[in-house]
Amino acid sequence: MPEKEDTSEEVEDITSQFRNKSKSQLVEKPGFIKGTSNLLKEGSNGKPLEQICETHPRKDTLDIRDDTSSLGSKSKKNEEQRNTFQSSEIVTSYDSLQAITETSQSPSSSITEMTAEYEASVDFLSHETLGKISLQLSEENQKGLGLESDNFTVNLKAKGLQEFPKDIFKIKYVKYLYLDENQIKSFKGADSSDLLGLEILSLQNNGLSSFPSEIQLLHNLRILNVSHNQISHIPKEISQLGNIRQLFLNNNDIENFPSGLESLGNLEILSLAKNKLRHIPDNLSSLKKLSVLNLGYNQLTIFPKALCFLSKLISLNITGNLISSLPKEIRELKNLEKLLMDHNKLTFLPVEIFRLFKMQELQLTDNKLEIISHKIENFRELRILILDKNLLKEIPEKISHCVMLECLSLSDNKLTELPKNIHKFKNLRKLNVNRNNIVRIPEDISHLNNMLSLEFSGNIITDVPIEIKNCRKITKVELSYNKIMYFPVGLCALDSLYCLSINGNYISEIPVDISFSKQLLHLEFNENKLLIFSEHLCSLINLQYLDLGKNQIRNIPPSISNMASLHVLILCCNKFVTFPIEVCTLANLQVLDFSENQIQKIPSEICNLKGIQKLNISSNQFIYFPIELSQLQSLEELNISQINGTKLTRLPEELSNMTQLKGLDISNNAIREIPRNIGTLRSLVSLNAHNNQISYLPPSFLSLNNLQQLNLSGNNLTALPSGIYNLFSLKDINFDDNPLLRPPMEMCKGKQLYTIARYLQRADERDEKILEKIFKIVANNITETNFQFLCQKLKLAISETDRSTKSTVSLSERVQHALDRWKMESNNLSLTTAALSDQLTRALTMIGAYEIMDKITALKLFTCAIKF
Repeated sequence: MPEKEDTSEEVEDITSQFRNKSKSQLVEKPGFIKGTSNLLKEGSNGKPLEQICETHPRKDTLDIRDDTSSLGSKSKKNEEQRNTFQSSEIVTSYDSLQAITETSQSPSSSITEMTAEYEASVDFLSHETLGKISLQLSEENQKGLGLESDNFTVNLKAKGLQEFPKDIFKIKYVKYLYLDENQIKSFKGADSSDLLGLEILSLQNNGLSSFPSEIQLLHNLRILNVSHNQISHIPKEISQLGNIRQLFLNNNDIENFPSGLESLGNLEILSLAKNKLRHIPDNLSSLKKLSVLNLGYNQLTIFPKALCFLSKLISLNITGNLISSLPKEIRELKNLEKLLMDHNKLTFLPVEIFRLFKMQELQLTDNKLEIISHKIENFRELRILILDKNLLKEIPEKISHCVMLECLSLSDNKLTELPKNIHKFKNLRKLNVNRNNIVRIPEDISHLNNMLSLEFSGNIITDVPIEIKNCRKITKVELSYNKIMYFPVGLCALDSLYCLSINGNYISEIPVDISFSKQLLHLEFNENKLLIFSEHLCSLINLQYLDLGKNQIRNIPPSISNMASLHVLILCCNKFVTFPIEVCTLANLQVLDFSENQIQKIPSEICNLKGIQKLNISSNQFIYFPIELSQLQSLEELNISQINGTKLTRLPEELSNMTQLKGLDISNNAIREIPRNIGTLRSLVSLNAHNNQISYLPPSFLSLNNLQQLNLSGNNLTALPSGIYNLFSLKDINFDDNPLLRPPMEMCKGKQLYTIARYLQRADERDEKILEKIFKIVANNITETNFQFLCQKLKLAISETDRSTKSTVSLSERVQHALDRWKMESNNLSLTTAALSDQLTRALTMIGAYEIMDKITALKLFTCAIKF
């Protein structure tokens, strides 16, 4: 494969790149932290736009490896790269890495699981570093002990345990024990001598309301995780865990800082994120070995001074609190490399913070900062600076001294220009300045030779300098919602550009230059001024995602057939009057959006879209439901809601041919009934029929066993089928704005299926008893003549047996037998008991059996008076 096609992957998150280096330094430190505390890295949550950019791994200067299975065999090379901080140390598939750690059968794989909840808050090591340590620990165990490491590990996650599994200690010597997602409340019955060998214990998600007292006996414990419980108090006996290195207490109900923690002199990692802490005691500073501290998402209003005297602290996460200022003593954190203080109330940064010369990552998103001191020049080692969602109007010029900076994010501020001397950021890979008041992009941006991602959306930029073509490594550019009138041709020279978003501008023409950007995978051109679908776009043979919605396009050129790689095509809110047959040549198309047009019919050629999975043709001008759609055997989601279009009045029986359909939106039409064979759509998970005229649900509706979301609000339903409780998968229901009587509308407002089903069940039992009483009233009071008339009205034939027994069997018995037979025949037609009662009373009225009707009316009045 040519290098040009190989060098495609934008680094998904520069933050994860930096962490590989800063935490590799921690790996090299002596002690237990070398072996296991490195397994603390957040899994990347890439944006949808970025995901498609990951399909072509870069192998040039970024040195990103797409085969995670090579980690073990390249351990020496990886060690060197870790020390030199190659930004490429990003594993492209987290799933592949997990597979490696699982197949290694080492305790490190369980450690990875155990610390999963901590990964999201500590955000510490890269996936590759995680893989290295997993393999390293597995090799060390096997080499040092001469045994398979699995001999010491027991993982009983989600086994439904309610008691401590004491018997496992009779089978094997256990050092690493994982009991997550059970209901174990204590270690009752366990032999304390067996527990002494435990080094790792995880009790996440066990519903613990208190700290198991037996844990204090585990003197050899090195890692303890009791996160995701309801623990409100940690007993002081925890101080007896003298060998503990890592302690995770996240997501509990702890209000007071645990007393006794200050005695844990060997503690290296402490995480108390997502609790209810308001105060941190001064004696916390006695934890001389603490290197990682997570106090994110608590209720701290003051930055605890005690933290300033944790001399070995490398990483501090205090995100999501209520802190408005930092103490001057923060200057004492000489070894601090990473400070996370997003979502607080900081109004300024004291100059003392800029004396932390080892700072490599600083995140201050969503505060109230109005200015940054020029002393930021002291951060010569800074790699990541996140200042989004503040009140900054300018960035000091001296920030250019932070020459190691790789990620600079300044979105959602009040900036009018980029930092001066931005060309000095030779290592900058990601620059985000979305939603500011930037007027222009300076020409000297061309000096940023290592730039990978450039985001300038939501500004007032009118053009892009041609010099941007010199940023040869750029993989992603976002320029949406600016004032750009002409397509930036300089972008067409970027042969590594895979993702381009330029929505919401004023561009009316696509230049021929774009035809040279054959490496493009993702192009968003929504909400511009395009009048035609340019033939130049059809040269983008590798394009997978194309959004041309909200333009003024009327036709599609035949050459669109060249775009064989296209998976997603969005053409909503244009000027199409007919469905363009040319689109039907895109055999690999999976998602198609033609909503908000004026299309009246679908061509039969649509059957050529063999792989189509999602189709949106809402708000068009269809007079009838397009039967041609029933040929789309692969279709999983169909939206034909008509908020602005012509209303459909019926659905065809052919709808049942779409057996793969999982989501169906027919809302905002005038549909009167659901097809009788709707039950054949066995895969249906979501049905939105809001705002129609549906008055009845057919019996086959109860066969939709996979249905999870059902919206039938705004229809004409008066009754729900009793068997609705058999739809066990149903979770979200909405029957609002219907004239429901059975059950009453107030019963449905809570949107609880169990409540509705229970009511219907009881109503059925009640109706059955009432019908039996009505049968008896009729049988005991009807005359022979009226009985004959009643049989005619009910279309109930009198059998020869009934005729022959007329003289020997009483009239009341014959009537009872006839009515029972009529009921059985009607049940075969799926008529409800209530419907049978109504039909019978109508027939009695028609034959003039008024005396019987008076008795039945009295019965009904009596039953209505009884509380149901």
